[in-house]
Amino acid sequence: MQIGLFYGTNTGNTETVAQQLEGILKDNGFDVDTHDMASASVDDMGKYDNIIIAVPTWNDGELQDDWDAVFTEFERFDFTGKNVGFVGLGDQDGYPDNFLDAIGTLAKPVLKNGGKIFGYWSTEGYDFSQSLGVAENGKFYGVGIDQDNQEDMTEDRLKAWVAQIKTELGA
Repeated sequence: MQIGLFYGTNTGNTETVAQQLEGILKDNGFDVDTHDMASASVDDMGKYDNIIIAVPTWNDGELQDDWDAVFTEFERFDFTGKNVGFVGLGDQDGYPDNFLDAIGTLAKPVLKNGGKIFGYWSTEGYDFSQSLGVAENGKFYGVGIDQDNQEDMTEDRLKAWVAQIKTELGA
């Protein structure tokens, strides 16, 4: 099953996690094309039925620079027939009031414009006070990664999430 993995990064953390995720996906039989939003466009997502978006929450709940630059276009993109999963990066200790906000900011246009989200993830094991990244079902819109405070949990979380989405996508 083919997946388009799109990420944006300012510090390199999201790129590192995206590369880790790419390896785990390939180990699980997925065909993955990885795109850095610094040089990719929202239109590139049109090539894929299954998309994973890796995005950090920046500052006080803002989108990372590359995602912010294309957000208006992203809001208008037709996600009809697209399955979209999210990997959110954030710092739950430093920014507990907007931990993983960016995945919520990007999930809303996906749902509004005909897309389906896969890979909802439990909020258990995280310590935060509020987040736009929590969906109406009480779960994160995707897997939460905290490279600042729980880096030792990243690989296990990614592996568990890939096992979950493999089942959800019927791969």
